[in-house]
Amino acid sequence: MKVFKFGGASLESVERIKQVAQIVQSFPDDKLLIVISAMGKTTNELEKVAQNFYMRKREIAAQLLYNVEQHHIQVAESLLGTRQHPLFQQLQQFFTEAEWTLGEKPLRTYDYYYDQLVGMGELLSTAIVSAFFNTIGLSNTWVDVRDVFRTDDNFRDANIDWAFTQKQVTDKVVPLFNQTSIVIAQGFIGSTDQNESVTLGREGSDYSAAVFANMLDAESQTIWKDVEGLKNADPKLFPNTVNIPEISYGEVIEMAYYGAQVIHPKTIKPLQNKQIPLLVKCFLDKNLPGTVIREQADTKQLPPIIVLKRNQVLLTLTSKDYAFITEDKISDIYETFHRLKVKINLMQNGAITFSCCIDHNPEKIELLIKTLHNDFKISYNESLELLTVRYYQDGLLEELSNHHTVLLEQRSNITVQRLLKK
Repeated sequence: MKVFKFGGASLESVERIKQVAQIVQSFPDDKLLIVISAMGKTTNELEKVAQNFYMRKREIAAQLLYNVEQHHIQVAESLLGTRQHPLFQQLQQFFTEAEWTLGEKPLRTYDYYYDQLVGMGELLSTAIVSAFFNTIGLSNTWVDVRDVFRTDDNFRDANIDWAFTQKQVTDKVVPLFNQTSIVIAQGFIGSTDQNESVTLGREGSDYSAAVFANMLDAESQTIWKDVEGLKNADPKLFPNTVNIPEISYGEVIEMAYYGAQVIHPKTIKPLQNKQIPLLVKCFLDKNLPGTVIREQADTKQLPPIIVLKRNQVLLTLTSKDYAFITEDKISDIYETFHRLKVKINLMQNGAITFSCCIDHNPEKIELLIKTLHNDFKISYNESLELLTVRYYQDGLLEELSNHHTVLLEQRSNITVQRLLKK
């Protein structure tokens, strides 16, 4: 049993979907559980649908949804050569459900409606890929993962009910391999016990695949990407990146924690718990060695690892009455951030100040200010960048920070973080 995950980049065109099929065809003797993300930038487009719906701009939301629908229908027709296939009825059902949501008044939280609309991208892509695979002889079974992954109702970052979900995998998914050697499921989504759709966090398909790998006792999990393997930095942001042949679970968790977009932060734990290796391979050339992620790896051979998070905000709280910001005050501040689902990327406190770096999210920043303004004077700087370098070298650090002002810095013997302003 192997678990494969294909992301949006591997599905962004008809040609790439055919490449995915060729990769799958090269594993004829394996049982494959394949987790698939939304095609291309579909998630971004559906996020715009959700945002406009919640702002009561229904006509714009409906037009954006129509654009997504037409794109998927065109891709499906190009792959299947006809619109008479039952797939098109399945796609229409998904879009009809989304249209019902757009017909409602937004009386619940934005996160709830986000999950009802945005999670549709994975349903569309998997239905299309499954139908295409079947037409070219890659017999497979399509699964709606919302019938398998049970979660709580923490919308946009739902937590999996492991015991219930394990039973569903054992009872509903494992028997499918007696019919076909390939099962196709969605990443990123699940369902509450009230059958409300949820998402597991942005880029959560890696995590979905890891949950399946754990529960199926898979031999390995492979994430197929458009790069030759795991790099020491994002090649779109930095020149001369270096491929990393092997790396430990712990090191990848650190990279993900600091904001690297390589692997979803929750992915490693389900794999580590059962010592399942994670492979990062290139779908453009499956013969490249890629990267192996496992328990033990030689960190002495690692190059400097660079992570850059853009669009950051420095929020500074100052006590109005000059009271010290002691442990109890910090606890109250943390509780507020936790309740409003705001992640702190970097923090520092003085006698009467507490400063932290967070992602730029205007709605949540506004809520933070409303909640905290009675006790604190609040200021913030926007349009910042958070640079993290592990196994740093001072020369490299200065080069990366050149032409920037350092607003905040934290340093250990391994890692440096700098909050930068141009």
